[in-house]
Amino acid sequence: MVALLSVWPWKNLGAYKYLLYGPLLSQVVYSMIYGDGSMDKSTWCLHLLSLWSIRYMVFALFNSIANMLFINGARRINHRGVDFKQIDLEWEWDNFLILQALMASIAYYTFPSLEGLPVWNRGGLITALLLHCGVSEPLYYWVHRGFHGQYLFENYHSLHHQSAVPQPSTAGNATFLEHLVLTTVMAVPILGPCLLWRNGSLVMIYCYIIIFDLLRCLGHFNIEVIPHQLLEAIPFFKYLLYTPTYHSLHHTQMNTNYCLFMPIYDAIGNTLNAKSWELLQKISSQSGCLERVADFVFLAHAVDLSSSMHAPFIWRSFASMPFSTRLFQIPCLPAAFGVMLAMWAWAETFTVSFYNLRGRLHQTWVVPRFGFQYFLPLAKEGINRQIEEAILKADRLGVKVISLAALNKNEALNGGGTLFVSKHQDLRVRVVHGNTLTAAVILNYIPKDVKEVFLTGATSKLGRAIALYLCRKGVRVLMLTLSTERFQKIQMEAPLDCQTYLIQVTKYQAAKNCKTWIVGKWITPREQSWAPAGTHFHQFVVPPILTIRRDCTYGDLAAMRLPADVQGLGSCEYTMERGVVHACHAGGVVHSLEGWTHHEVGAIDVDRIELVWEAALKHGLKPVSTRTEPTATAAATTTPCLSVN
Repeated sequence: MVALLSVWPWKNLGAYKYLLYGPLLSQVVYSMIYGDGSMDKSTWCLHLLSLWSIRYMVFALFNSIANMLFINGARRINHRGVDFKQIDLEWEWDNFLILQALMASIAYYTFPSLEGLPVWNRGGLITALLLHCGVSEPLYYWVHRGFHGQYLFENYHSLHHQSAVPQPSTAGNATFLEHLVLTTVMAVPILGPCLLWRNGSLVMIYCYIIIFDLLRCLGHFNIEVIPHQLLEAIPFFKYLLYTPTYHSLHHTQMNTNYCLFMPIYDAIGNTLNAKSWELLQKISSQSGCLERVADFVFLAHAVDLSSSMHAPFIWRSFASMPFSTRLFQIPCLPAAFGVMLAMWAWAETFTVSFYNLRGRLHQTWVVPRFGFQYFLPLAKEGINRQIEEAILKADRLGVKVISLAALNKNEALNGGGTLFVSKHQDLRVRVVHGNTLTAAVILNYIPKDVKEVFLTGATSKLGRAIALYLCRKGVRVLMLTLSTERFQKIQMEAPLDCQTYLIQVTKYQAAKNCKTWIVGKWITPREQSWAPAGTHFHQFVVPPILTIRRDCTYGDLAAMRLPADVQGLGSCEYTMERGVVHACHAGGVVHSLEGWTHHEVGAIDVDRIELVWEAALKHGLKPVSTRTEPTATAAATTTPCLSVN
């Protein structure tokens, strides 16, 4: 049984909890429409809605900056990544804002003297400051120490300390009772001037609440922004305002640094951590240095405007779920468009996420380009230049492996990375396209008893490797291509006794009796209509083909699930599930974990497909085989064609 007041009253409402703001909004709308003379009430409600909108933006801004790994660098205090567990734990972080809005509404109806507050009164600001320093600070300090007692900690306060990496959202992640107490602490400097000294004002209320939120976010920021030189120049300042480093020690060594914002009360209560200033000086003095260099970098790019918002530093919660276009993104499109233009002007890669696997740090860098640009002839040179700069940057930093994602390794763009390796032959960083593992994953999806497949995109990098592998297994491959020259070139690469298994076809009608299609080039619904009933569409085409045939099944893009012991992973890779990455990403991970020293660029080495597959399985990566089955009569998957002895 849960402890009294440990659970939020609206816990089961989900997103409907925001309807609790409804009475405030309805009061404002009613007064605007009917003008019933109750402007005092409607004005108060309007101020609450405005102030609470600002508070949401304050926390959102701090959350964004806290997750901008490309600018905060070595100033981060805790270098662990924020994982899915912590994001889910803090999902309802804004409950306290709803609570305080409701309590502010109750206070207005309870205390008539809150009506008609002036806009400005300097005395109220001074009174609020004195009440905060003299009443709220020591009150919070002693209450906070009390919450660290065994009973209160286990039943109420432990939730807050379950977050491994302090974030602005962590500040709001607490039980109902804790926020009732915190709201009381906040109310003293607000109600005191308004009710007792009668010198309160709207500016005082706005300033106090916003500054309170700013300081709460500062303490949970996980980025040290206070220069140690300031504390050296003004020694007593360290007792007047805490720092992110100071508060982080409370989360790692919980019996110290209890204060709200002023460490002087920790000094008085003899709970001040002696390492507070030493750690701050260390982090602040190293702010110009690089943090630990990643072993592996995955160089991605944005797909479109909507997907560009699917980044941890924009919406951490949104990024932690597989991407899909949502209604709330529509109002944000103009801002995203402006950011897109800024990205093009800046033209620098930036880090969006990182995770730790087997003691090695893995990062995702993003090239500031969108999918459609890769098909513009005029953009080719600029895109290659940015990819090249990213590779050279990784080389300078000491990164061991950099993997090119999606269109960054497009054959027409740079020959699958060959352009960069040929131009910079002294690279220490290994450039990898990861398509060897992609081919292995696709082959793993194909049942072992298949005797014939139909292959589109047959002369592409992946199509060539799949065709050559299957023909060696005695599988007839109907290769759809109009280029006889390219077909014959691939056919000549096959062993003499296997060349007859490669068959050139020029029309989709040739596959009307083949139930295994491997789609490497986008096909229209009309072209799909040539597939017989019961066909399964394997695919390595972006974007995936439309699932229109009710009598057929469709496979997803090649992907692999990362091992369970991965740490710090808190964002989904585009539409992939949590913990799942595209096969080319996984290919780069395997390359790094194995410590291979060769570049994986250009054509796929068919002889290495089984070797890479075996290495992936050895390191705990697992294939993700999902099938879209429009009907319940879809065929089940049999033993895969790919086998490793």
